[in-house]
Amino acid sequence: MQVISSVEELQVLYGAASEASLKKVTSVLTDAYRVMIEHSPFVALATVGPEGLDCSPRGDRSCVVRILDDKTLALPDWRGNNRIDSLLNIVRDPRVALMFLIPGSSSVMRVNGNAVLTADPDVLASFDIDGKHPRTVTVIEIREVYFQCARAVMRAGLWDAEAQIDPARLPSPGTMLKAAQADFDAESYDREWPGRATQSMW
Repeated sequence: MQVISSVEELQVLYGAASEASLKKVTSVLTDAYRVMIEHSPFVALATVGPEGLDCSPRGDRSCVVRILDDKTLALPDWRGNNRIDSLLNIVRDPRVALMFLIPGSSSVMRVNGNAVLTADPDVLASFDIDGKHPRTVTVIEIREVYFQCARAVMRAGLWDAEAQIDPARLPSPGTMLKAAQADFDAESYDREWPGRATQSMW
């Protein structure tokens, strides 16, 4: 296998970036970028730490983040599996990247910046859902924000009904856990998971 080992080789293969791909990048939220992010219930959060990289899915009922101002986003950390990989990374290296998906839209929003965590009681309380609060909130200072070319979502047919995969064709969470750990009780896990998820959503 021939390996590309220099920036120069790569640039020769791809050529110059298009003018639009460079001009779309801003350091603050424009009105249009704000609207896009306000309609995103899902974001992938990428972080980096001494052990390597992590990319974690985050979702919410409506907008997955709160826009504090044109340079700042707040991302509540709702209940999960307590691995806290992303949070461990952030306290050691503030660099983050976010990729927002908007159901029905082929455009993807991207944000790169620096983040801090807060457990300030007033901040946590401001995210109240049915009397429950996140344990921490990630506050992101935007360094650059832009929309991503729609080709990837279009190629994937991400929102096309005919492209949806029947869950019955996929391994269940319990099956995947048993494949990783042979003595795991997959049947009990799958039977109990729906109720546990409902009770621990927030």
